[in-house]
Amino acid sequence: MSEIELTMPKMGESVAEATITNWLKSEGDSIEAEEPVLEIATDKVDSEIPAPETGVLKKILFQVDDVVKVGEVIAIIEVEGKASSSDSIPIEEKAPQAVQEIQNSPTTALTEELTKNSPSGKFLSPLVRSISEKEGISGSELDLIKGTGLNDRITKDDLVLYIESRGKAGSQVASTTKATTTPQALPTLKSAHAVVAPKPQQVVSMGEGDEIIQMDRMRKMISDHMIMSVNTSAHVTSFVEADVTEMVMWRNKIKNSYQQREGEKITFTPIIMEAVAKAIKEMPMINVSVSGDTIIKRKHINLGMATALPSGNLIVPVIKDADQMNLVGLSKKVNDLANRARNNKLSPDEVSGGTFTVTNVGTFGNVMGTPIINQPQVAIMAIGAIRKKPAVIETSFGDTIGVRHMMFLSLSYDHRVVDGSLGGSFVQRVAKILEDFDLNREV
Repeated sequence: MSEIELTMPKMGESVAEATITNWLKSEGDSIEAEEPVLEIATDKVDSEIPAPETGVLKKILFQVDDVVKVGEVIAIIEVEGKASSSDSIPIEEKAPQAVQEIQNSPTTALTEELTKNSPSGKFLSPLVRSISEKEGISGSELDLIKGTGLNDRITKDDLVLYIESRGKAGSQVASTTKATTTPQALPTLKSAHAVVAPKPQQVVSMGEGDEIIQMDRMRKMISDHMIMSVNTSAHVTSFVEADVTEMVMWRNKIKNSYQQREGEKITFTPIIMEAVAKAIKEMPMINVSVSGDTIIKRKHINLGMATALPSGNLIVPVIKDADQMNLVGLSKKVNDLANRARNNKLSPDEVSGGTFTVTNVGTFGNVMGTPIINQPQVAIMAIGAIRKKPAVIETSFGDTIGVRHMMFLSLSYDHRVVDGSLGGSFVQRVAKILEDFDLNREV
């Protein structure tokens, strides 16, 4: 018998850690190759981790609610007839280096024995607790640290940065950890980029017959992400009304033959995604991100499509390199991502790396919307419902009134880097591409 390590897999370029939400197997259980062993959640999507080989789950190294970084060993599996991937090193020797250093170094007097949660209920991982106990950091002091992990959890890096700042600030920082923290001391702490005051909780009075509904994990993340976006970007929205009659007539003409040939429907979403990708190619400065006082110009055009879930929550799967796909490819990708999103079958990589987002508010009968930017992007477009309306038609014989298919497009953009000229021109360009749709186009 030999041992192999089950590690937290890489789940997309922007995903650095995940939270264990459920162990599907217990220590001593037999497992088959590719059989799910545990469930994890990132800040984007839930997924399962399968066993790499058939064997027995010998040891679980992290528990439910622990936050684990990509690449860390989360369990040991005992297998037959295979050399150990850990080179027969005892499990105790495979502990993270920081934990080894803590265990091997002289201990100092502890201010208190830390539990899984801080006094305010903030989750503390085993590594964070170990380092805190070694450094004599109390639970109330940990509550003052602004975590950068999932759901504001404190990571090892946050704690190391705080300890460094704590050492430099000396007694001034230490004095602010008392329960009687003074408002005058908070600016000094904020300037260290390590500590902020706990967020005040809004207290709402209850009325007779009111019902309390606890937010689920995804709703909490959406809430935090939206507040962060509004606090980060200077939001401005521009609107354009487009005459998409030609596009609607073309789709009505080919939709039956397309479904017979491809085995699935063609919707308006991929057509609009194609127009957005074309406009981004012409105006690439809408496809950027902001990092401090620098602008990152994205090479790839990765379009996110906001998708409503049966639970009422929202997820944004991403079409990578959308400008490299033809309309059939875009249509198949849109249908595939939407279907798997509603069935919770997306991988973390499929909801990360977006550079621009499109949200279809017309799905719910809305004619326009002012969406919030999906950070770290700088723009998001909302598609309104297509409605028949009387409109002025310009002809060589003069103007006339006719019934046309009209649709509002709205673009919310970050005014820090996207001015009205670019934002307004971009949404107008998308509208123009859709208005000039070729009725004789082959697909």
